[in-house]
Amino acid sequence: MLRLLAFVLFLLPGLAFAQGAPRTILVLDGSGSMWGQIDGVNKIVIAREVMADLLATLPAERELGLMSYGHRRKGDCADIEMLIEPGTDRAAIADAVNAINPKGKTPLSAAVIQAAEALRYTEEEATVILISDGIETCELDPCAVGRELEATGVGFTAHVIGFDVADPEALAQLQCLAEETGGQFRTAGNADELAEALDVVVAEPEPEPEPEPFFAEVTFRATEGENGPQITEGLHWVIGSDEGGPEVAVSDEATLTVTLPAATSRADVTRLADEATASEVFTLTETSPTSLTVTLVLPPFAPPASLDAPGSAPAGSVVPVTWQGPNAERDYLVTATADMSGSQYIDYSYLESGEGNTVMLQMPPEPGTYELRYILTEGNKVLATRMIEITPLTITLAPPEAATIGQDAPVNWTGPGYPRDYISVAAPDQPDNQYVTYSYVENGSPLDVRMPPEPGSYELRYVLGASGHVAARMPFEVGDTATSVNGPAEAAAGATITVGWTGPDAQNDYIAIAPVGSPDNQYKGYTYTEAGNPLELRLPQEPGEYELRYVLNQKATVLARSPITLTPVTATLDAPESAAAGSALAIGWSGPDYDRDYVAIAPLGAKDGDYVSYGYTGNGNPATFQAPTEPGEYELRYIANDNGSAVIARRPITIVAVTASLDAPASAPAGSTRPIGWTGPGSTRDYIAIARPADAANRYETYEYTRDDKPVEMDIPAEPGSYELRYIQAGSPAQILASMPFEVTAVSASLAAAPTAPAGGTLSVTWEGPGYSRDYIAIAGPGDAAAAYESYEYAHRGSPLIIDVPDEPGAYELRYVISNRAGRAVIGAVPLTVE
Repeated sequence: MLRLLAFVLFLLPGLAFAQGAPRTILVLDGSGSMWGQIDGVNKIVIAREVMADLLATLPAERELGLMSYGHRRKGDCADIEMLIEPGTDRAAIADAVNAINPKGKTPLSAAVIQAAEALRYTEEEATVILISDGIETCELDPCAVGRELEATGVGFTAHVIGFDVADPEALAQLQCLAEETGGQFRTAGNADELAEALDVVVAEPEPEPEPEPFFAEVTFRATEGENGPQITEGLHWVIGSDEGGPEVAVSDEATLTVTLPAATSRADVTRLADEATASEVFTLTETSPTSLTVTLVLPPFAPPASLDAPGSAPAGSVVPVTWQGPNAERDYLVTATADMSGSQYIDYSYLESGEGNTVMLQMPPEPGTYELRYILTEGNKVLATRMIEITPLTITLAPPEAATIGQDAPVNWTGPGYPRDYISVAAPDQPDNQYVTYSYVENGSPLDVRMPPEPGSYELRYVLGASGHVAARMPFEVGDTATSVNGPAEAAAGATITVGWTGPDAQNDYIAIAPVGSPDNQYKGYTYTEAGNPLELRLPQEPGEYELRYVLNQKATVLARSPITLTPVTATLDAPESAAAGSALAIGWSGPDYDRDYVAIAPLGAKDGDYVSYGYTGNGNPATFQAPTEPGEYELRYIANDNGSAVIARRPITIVAVTASLDAPASAPAGSTRPIGWTGPGSTRDYIAIARPADAANRYETYEYTRDDKPVEMDIPAEPGSYELRYIQAGSPAQILASMPFEVTAVSASLAAAPTAPAGGTLSVTWEGPGYSRDYIAIAGPGDAAAAYESYEYAHRGSPLIIDVPDEPGAYELRYVISNRAGRAVIGAVPLTVE
């Protein structure tokens, strides 16, 4: 078994080496395993050479000692010897190392303990460096020894170097000794690695750095009042020592950041606007945050202000108040009681609402002593106050005599007549801000006031409109009035009947018909009573039990009711079983013939309110209208009273398809006129169209009605291209009954004229072109549309033409334009300069 090679180095504060290093004891293992070889050299020989190099490099004043074990006797765990006491004799240590002759066991744990005790490890700091090539052989546990020395020592450390150690158990044992004492564990496999490891563990520790001086970044800010807003301008700061030392910083910034050391300091701030001041003394220590904020509290800012106003005013009046003050944005004047805070008021007016320095301010509605106040909006600060006495108002109310429900009754009154004051009628238990009816006093006295819809006890109230305050009240009674509604007990559904009535005939009162049991504010038909007495009322289409109602418009109050039964009505339709698509239908009918009854045609199965076309019965019998253009199964319907859902007769009818054909050339020159032959139904609004191939049926470039002639003369589009010739059957919807491709070919023209012409003069133009009846020669701007021109002459007047020259000099264009109802196009052009 390998034995342990160990050096133990103890560092004792107070026994100084060079630059403060403690005395050192080196413990060298002299056990028998040291005769083992590495690369053919005995390990003890390697240790002697490494030690010699180490002794030569250490400072001469550093004190060293040497201890060894197992170097005198075999099998003796007590073979431990201090060879050299710590000192500076390097030759003595070298001779002692060279004299070690490995023989015995490895009591490494006991050697570490004896070294620690020799250095008084329980009183002084001590450090051990251990180099081992094997494992403990004398019963003690290095881990336990390390724990005990660490626990009982003042500051014990063991550094361990494993030299040529391959046994995992030995490596773990040595590493544990180092880790339990907070030391280093290193391994070495040859002389170089052993020397490097010794250099590391024997190296003197770096001196402790001088502590950095403490500084903190302190930010100073000021607020307006405790927990108030931060002040952002108009401040002067002084930062310095609390003991009157030199000033550290002086600044007029709103927020100031200063670097300060650990000390007691003082911050002073002055608000320049009113010279208010605040101070703060604070202490920084090494444990303080390195970044902190110090807040100084200044009293709320209150710039000077004053108010001038009358000493008294009537309740609810508007008073001119003259002010002086900062006039900050949205500052305002208020009326308030003395106990109200700056954010409370009875009424207010913004300074900006007045003219100059005078504002009109609403006074409180109740008599008493109040304050007028100037309020600085920022912070709701009261800058100025003025007392004002509010005097009572004299108001009288005279209710109408024998007032009855729903009528507009006269009320005599006296009072201030302020804008938006009103007189209301309310139940005695209604809150002051509620009413049944009201009228503004601006309409004069006596004032017509609408009476409630129900009889009973009420109050007349004079209400100050600005505040909603009831300034005067007067109780009075509202009586009932006779109401009735009279009509037939039975009538045909949808008919118009005559209804007589009695009642208040208040504004917007009406006579209604509604199903029995339906809510009072619902109806199936109505007529206002202002239409007369008796009046005409159209009945619903649905048969059943109804009632006629006299309805007071206030809250839709029903004052009278009369029952009425609506009986069903019938109708018949006389028509062929089929008709051609788009043809004119003549439908015989019988029925009630109410105003705006009509006969309609709709797709079979369509909703009752839907139709394709229709004719009113009021226009005669039969009813006439156009058949749908799409073939299919349809239904004729009699609809009563212009109500799409009141279908009282139905009859099926089949709409059959129709055909058409076109007879025309495959092409024609642009802008020309060509005859187009056709066959088809020839209905009143059918037409022949020229359209783009992708256009819908109701889109075209030009058209001619088939009723005008056969064949029709068609204007050909002015733009060349591919088109489509179509026979269009007009109706719902328009249908293309026949079509054929049609090509419009290009045409051209040439122009000859002088390249320049005098402004305002004339120009002779010679031309060649198609010479259609509406073609013309024009002078236009170079970028103008085809239809634009400055002057023109029709081409049919011959060639050459004399054309007027524009009055404005510049660059123009001489054009040949083909023109008809289908459009215009430029087919020839030359530049022209007007001088």
